[in-house]
Amino acid sequence: MLAAAAVATALFPALPAAAGVRPRATASPSPSGTQVKWLCRPGLANDPCAGDLSATAVWPNGATTPEPGTPAKHPAIDCFYVYPTVSEEPTINANLAVQPAEQAVAVAQAAQFSRECRVYAPVYRQLTLYALAHATEVTAAEGRIAYDGVLAAWKSYLAHDNHGRGVVLIGHSQGATILINLIKREIDDHPAIRRRIVSAIMPGGNVTVPIGKNVGGSFHHVPACRSATELHCVVAYSSFLQPPPRNTLFGVPGQGVSKLAGGTSGKGLQVLCTNPAALGGGPGALSPYFPAATYAPGSVSTPWVTYPDMYRSTCEHRHGISWLQVDDVASPGDHNPALRQFDGPQWGLHVYDVNLALGNLVSLVHTEAAAYRRST
Repeated sequence: MLAAAAVATALFPALPAAAGVRPRATASPSPSGTQVKWLCRPGLANDPCAGDLSATAVWPNGATTPEPGTPAKHPAIDCFYVYPTVSEEPTINANLAVQPAEQAVAVAQAAQFSRECRVYAPVYRQLTLYALAHATEVTAAEGRIAYDGVLAAWKSYLAHDNHGRGVVLIGHSQGATILINLIKREIDDHPAIRRRIVSAIMPGGNVTVPIGKNVGGSFHHVPACRSATELHCVVAYSSFLQPPPRNTLFGVPGQGVSKLAGGTSGKGLQVLCTNPAALGGGPGALSPYFPAATYAPGSVSTPWVTYPDMYRSTCEHRHGISWLQVDDVASPGDHNPALRQFDGPQWGLHVYDVNLALGNLVSLVHTEAAAYRRST
């Protein structure tokens, strides 16, 4: 995977305090006066969400297969992507400078979606890794700064770029929590906008639903996606190698990352799990894609590497915890990269959430885009 500092998408407990930090950032203007800057946008120079998408499939026996890939020339829909916590500025809120960390995570998580959509990704003044190290100092106003930047970009996109097109919302971790709030405030109760939302893909954000139900909790009108042709719905999960501990940051309503999305531990709620490999339920084969330079340096000649037939997933719900159980199904001697929980059992496979299922998610967007075109 990417270096830990570049993909530290963890959102809650305190990290080791950084030395020699500068004072926190001051509050920014309201959304109406918030500057909008784009990390990814059609026609943008050096766009990290557009580039060579070709991959090498590495099979369990070590055989390799090339997979050509380029961004679609005239995709019918758009994607609006909000990246996770990666900013390394020693302030509570990030500035609007595009750093290597933002570029790297946009490549890792969003670029492959350009096969199916025009990708828009705002630069926003997110809560930084420094903020996570000083979580008790973070105020609601500073959390609002992060949200306001994405809100301003969303409004700008709708006003100047959307032109009535369908759009997939994509966000991970902090990006997912911001999108949960955006849907609550700007989309859920607005049918005309909701009809443009092809789907929302938000792993690692703790979307909630009533126990055993597909809608309710976080949203009134946006249900779980339970088939590849269902529209105006949400895909959400958090992945683990083993059943999460009781103090997990993901999978429990109102706990850990839920706090940033305004989540509660209301009675009768559970965190939503939709298996990206089997939306209708049961187990399914994951289709992982990783940037080769950081995941398999020197082993393949393409920018991307994928590992078919090596991991399966299923949604589990036990003891009030919901999660995506990921199982290594490779045999001894197979060319299978080992997954590990970088930050311990509380975090599970959080840093892998998107990439473990990236092929599944891109295929889902392809199918949903066709269904959306038929519906309009």
